Order: sequence, then structure tokens, then C-alpha cells
Amino acid sequence: MTARTDGPPGPTVLLSPPDVGPLEESYLIEALRSGWVAPAGPDLQAFEREVATRVGTAGAVAVSSGTAALHLALLGVGVGPGDVVVVPTLTFIATANAVRYTGARPVFVDCDPQTGNVDVDLVADLIPRLRARGERVGAVVPVDMFGSCADYTALVPLCADAGVPLVEDAAEALGATHAGAAAGSFGQVGALSFNGNKIMTTSGGGMLLSDDTELLTRARHLATQAREPLPHYEHRELGYNYRLSNLLAALGRAQLVRLDGMIARRRQLRDRYAKLFAPVPGVRLLGAEDSGANCWLTVAIVDEDRSGWRAADLAAHLARRGIETRPVWKPMHLQPVHVGAESLMTGAAERLFARGITLPSGSALREPQIARVFAAIEEFLTVRTGGSAA
Repeated sequence: MTARTDGPPGPTVLLSPPDVGPLEESYLIEALRSGWVAPAGPDLQAFEREVATRVGTAGAVAVSSGTAALHLALLGVGVGPGDVVVVPTLTFIATANAVRYTGARPVFVDCDPQTGNVDVDLVADLIPRLRARGERVGAVVPVDMFGSCADYTALVPLCADAGVPLVEDAAEALGATHAGAAAGSFGQVGALSFNGNKIMTTSGGGMLLSDDTELLTRARHLATQAREPLPHYEHRELGYNYRLSNLLAALGRAQLVRLDGMIARRRQLRDRYAKLFAPVPGVRLLGAEDSGANCWLTVAIVDEDRSGWRAADLAAHLARRGIETRPVWKPMHLQPVHVGAESLMTGAAERLFARGITLPSGSALREPQIARVFAAIEEFLTVRTGGSAA
């Protein structure tokens, strides 16, 4: 039986802290010494080429956030005022907010309860219903939840047959694959995030990916305040200050070198969680069957009727021991800012929100921290189930 601890034994164990070290430091120092500190420079251009090569797209545009990438992606496929955009209800709010930035309206659809990704059957049902009442469907925006790709085998032909652009929100999924293709490469355009808690980070940042070179050129223009190529400052349309800096791109280049190793560490941790929870009734890992996932965050789903305890009970236990957890994303149709938005629901996302707990998953976690997490979970299971997990 694991010994009980009465309080946190050290600094908080975080969900997904940045994983940076000497290589990142060397890239940043070199960029600083080069004099390219402004939002332009050779590291920015190289970062775009390297990520596009990794994902397998014709090009990329590095920007200040994943949200900026989504905004430009939607503008790039022609989404605008009066349009409706199909968005999963189970996602981070940036997906829905980016739609509203364009003047369009999000219509929320529920998720597959096994993966958390968008329910393709609902999308197939929704598009003709929207069109039948005269709506223009500007895009479908699937989200690769927690580092596991949506079902693009079904979604890509569905959107193509319907003539609706597919904008892939791959913010959480760099390094993941589906049917041999990389996250960020599906549909007309994809968006990545390099926020501080993502699989790799540029502190903040994001990237637009596409095979459509005209779309990329347009996005780059809008991301630099839509400045015309003239000696003076000339602006003929509304633009945005969205470009990533050369320094942050240098950080991203070092992270990209280490990406496969960071994914491997997260996958090893996911495997350990799977072994820990395997004998526990009523507990499963979300999307555990996806061998192409990057394992960004490990999410346990707890069926209280079978387990005898709730995800919130485990979260409270871990919080008392200085271990960070979170619920899965609160569904968009329940968010006050999107109250009244149209939605097509089955209840799956609400159940995952009520039953899910996101566990520490970062590649920067060292063995003593991981041991703390597993000891605390085993302690909880011992008390709750009368015997420790294997």
C-alpha cells in the first residue's frame, strides 16, 4: 500500500510544462547575435519551411498564435459575414471565437464519445439541413482533440462532395498522423499552435499550413497589417499584426529537432497510465486506440456507476498533493459567450466534460515528478477500491 502524504511534497507537477533546454538556448543566442530580433529574418523563413516539410504541405505562414492561424485560415477559404461554420462543441474556445472574428456564426456539433473528435455522422446530417433553409456553409472545422486526428478518411470526402472547405484545427496535434498523413495536412488549410503547453512551443505562436500557395501568400499579407509593397506605408484593406518573431521562430526550430523525442516521452507516459488504469472498473483513456496520436494530453474518462468515484474526486485528491489536473474542455454550446448558438447534440461532449480528467502528460516531467503522480493515484485507488492498481 502506498504511504499517505498529508500535503504537497514539492512544487506543483504541471500538466504540460514547456520542454526546453540547451539546444533551444543555443538557437536563441545565435538568433540574437545575428541581429534579427524583429518579426522577420532567416529563422522565421527556415521555421516555416521546416514545419511545412515535416507536415508535408507546400508551405506555411508562422503567426503569433494558433488563434491567429485559425482566423487567417477561415478568411483564406472565404468565410465571412452571414456564413455559418460547422464547429465541434468539444474544443478550446479559440476555434469558435475565430469563426466569430470573421463575422460568421458557429454551429456546434457533438463528438464521438470514444475519441472526443467531431461526430462525422452529425456533420453529414447537418450540412444539407443548413443549406435547405438557405444558409451558406463557409467551412467545416474539425479539431484534432488532445493530439488525436479526427476521422479524415470520412471527413475529407464528405466536405469535398458537399463543396465545403475543410479547415483543420490541428492546434493540439503536431506530430500526430491519420492513415499515414500528418496532422495539419488535411483539407484546404490547417492551423497549429505553439503555445507554452503544446507538444512543442515557441512560447506563444502558431502556423498556417496549406498546399494552396495563393492562400498562403494572402495570409502572409494580412498577417503583416496588409501593407502594400511600396516604399511608403500603404494599406488598402484591413490587416492584422499576426506575424511570429524571428527569435521565437528560432526557439521553434530547436523544438522541432526534438519533436520526435518529446512525442516518444509522452507516449511512454500514456502507456504507463493505460497499465495503471487497466484493472480499474469504469475507467478508460480517451482515444487510447489511436496509434497515430501524439499523446499531447492523457485524458481518463470515469464512469462513476462502475468505478464508485468521480473524476472530480481524483482531481481533488491530486490537487491536495500538488498535482495539476483539469477537466476536458467545457463544450462550446454551454459557454456563456456562445449562449443561444445553434447546436446539434447527442450529449456525448457533456458526458465527457462531466467524466473526464486530464492528467500530467508533459515530456519535460522527470521521473521523480512522474513517480509522485503515480503514487498519488495509487493511493487514491487503494482507498476508493480497496486495492492498488497493478
